[in-house]
Amino acid sequence: MKSVPYIILLFLSAINPVNLSAGGFLKVQGKTIIDSSGQEINLRGLGIGGWLLQEGYMFETSGFANTQHEFRKKIEELIGTDSTNLFYEAFRKNFVTRRDIDSIAAWGFNSIRLAMHYNLLVDAADPDTFLTAGFDIIDSLVAWCRENQLYLILDLHAAPGGQGHDAPISDYDASKPSLWESTDNQDLTVILWKEIARRYAQEPVIGGYDLLNEPNWELGASHQILRAFYGRLTDAIREVDTNHIVFIEGNWFATDFNGLTPPWDDNMVYSFHRYWSDYTTSSIQYLLNIRNNYTVPLWMGESGENSNAWFTGFIKLLNQHGIGWANWPYKKTSSVTGPLTINKPAGYQVLLNYWNGSAAKPTRDFAYNALMELTDSLRLEHCVFHPDVVHAWITFPGNDQCIPFRDHTLPGRIYCSDYDMGTQYTAYADVDYQNISGSAGGGSWNSGGKYRNDGIDIEVCSDDITNGYNVGWTNAGEWMKYTVDVAESNSYIASVRYSDQSATGKIRLEVDQTDVTGSVSIPPTDGWQNWKTQILGSFLLEEGKHTLRVVTETSGFNLNYIDFSIGTGNNDPEIEPEQLFNVTWDSHTNCPVIMAYQTSTIPYKIELFDLSGKKILSDYFTGAYPVEQNLPCGLYFVAVSNATAYSSQKIIIHNL
Repeated sequence: MKSVPYIILLFLSAINPVNLSAGGFLKVQGKTIIDSSGQEINLRGLGIGGWLLQEGYMFETSGFANTQHEFRKKIEELIGTDSTNLFYEAFRKNFVTRRDIDSIAAWGFNSIRLAMHYNLLVDAADPDTFLTAGFDIIDSLVAWCRENQLYLILDLHAAPGGQGHDAPISDYDASKPSLWESTDNQDLTVILWKEIARRYAQEPVIGGYDLLNEPNWELGASHQILRAFYGRLTDAIREVDTNHIVFIEGNWFATDFNGLTPPWDDNMVYSFHRYWSDYTTSSIQYLLNIRNNYTVPLWMGESGENSNAWFTGFIKLLNQHGIGWANWPYKKTSSVTGPLTINKPAGYQVLLNYWNGSAAKPTRDFAYNALMELTDSLRLEHCVFHPDVVHAWITFPGNDQCIPFRDHTLPGRIYCSDYDMGTQYTAYADVDYQNISGSAGGGSWNSGGKYRNDGIDIEVCSDDITNGYNVGWTNAGEWMKYTVDVAESNSYIASVRYSDQSATGKIRLEVDQTDVTGSVSIPPTDGWQNWKTQILGSFLLEEGKHTLRVVTETSGFNLNYIDFSIGTGNNDPEIEPEQLFNVTWDSHTNCPVIMAYQTSTIPYKIELFDLSGKKILSDYFTGAYPVEQNLPCGLYFVAVSNATAYSSQKIIIHNL
């Protein structure tokens, strides 16, 4: 993958900039959150995970180091404690910079949810010692957010001891007491939140305090333990800060609010998380009931790890009900589900192979250099940007427009994976395009998992000419739409670059919703990455903007690109265009005769157009073909193509 220049990232203007004037704290008013001017604000957030707390799946270490403390131990075993400290310093310096925050604002988000690890903020061995490393990061983030008119919501993702059995989320170590099994851990959490509130009590950039991310523990039949602990945290915060909202998450991954109502604070919001579910009103009705029964706002504080179609459908639902939200996560390796993909260095892959048991132990110097290379790849300008993901959250909910993913000018080549950005049945149609199963592994919306985050299945392509990717796993009736700019009115020949393991497939092209090629067979190529070219046909195109649809009429073939050429397009350098056919005149029948320069047993396609662009003839023939005698006198275009070449010319039909 290639990195994307920074300027490309600033493609959206901020929508309804937030009000961060002096004293401009977010507040709860009835069922809504308002800003300092009294206007309701709909939080559109981006969750920054992986920065101050590494979950194994974000860096492909789940198989051997699912938690941050396990990951750090693996690194220390290779390069030692001092070098590991240097690695983490560089990691935290590069993962988020001012450039990241500028871009997040430009994309249209108005808030950030920062996932924090307690061990960067307080010394567990000395609760009276607060650590500058973590607070310096927050201070920098506050300054960058202020300059970009963004709210910053502080989220305690990893509390002392860990707040759940799902270890990577909170860096829980099962060999030690959890948050719920240690009064010391609970006391330390209270001390930490009081210190955070003291430091930022007068800072309006802070949108609120998300007290505990996704607790998942047996905490009593009606969660009385969780409610009591939330009460302690709220009381400690209110001793030093009466300005900021406190966000309260339910048990079992912020889904179960049993026992957590009614609210115990007048500036409180219930925060739920949602993954892999249906997005109907009935699916969130129990949450709407809480809002209505207790006159308290809701916030969807975390969701993601799904397809663009699901993002758009879910956010549309939340917007309809006036519920703010935050996407998760911002960036990670080898994934297309977030705004940024971290380019995984080759050296880091060597380390992963070693840790997975498939490679020899690297030297200390190699390991250190590989890890430092990883920290450099974290920088925004070295990541791959996914505008389709951002548009799915910001632009497309409630909006069926298409936005070109790439500029396509004809004549030219269109890579099939570069279809327009938009929703299912607007920009594309795919059989499997989202996961609403209720579980992480319950459904796949992209079998290839590369390049784009829609239902269209995309994989790495090994053809000689490629943008790096091809469309695969095709099903009958699927299609992709492209916005194209035709440079000049003319007759165009279209050919497809494809591969097909064993069965003949069928494909057609549509321009402005009109079939221009008919159903074209593409024979097997005897390999999924064994590529061949097939001419699809020729047709007239007028200068200007058009929409092109590539429709797969059968299942089971791969698509690399579609080529469009004018007039004498030729894919075989050994065949000159003028060698393909000749037009002679038969004086006895008063009609042209089209003669192809090839053996009479090899079929070729003849297409005939009138001046309006209407296709009069399109069929396959062998030998010579006399044009039908009943055509009116006038000027026509004739095009002849075989498997490797194409040629066209004008003919005039006249009376003797």
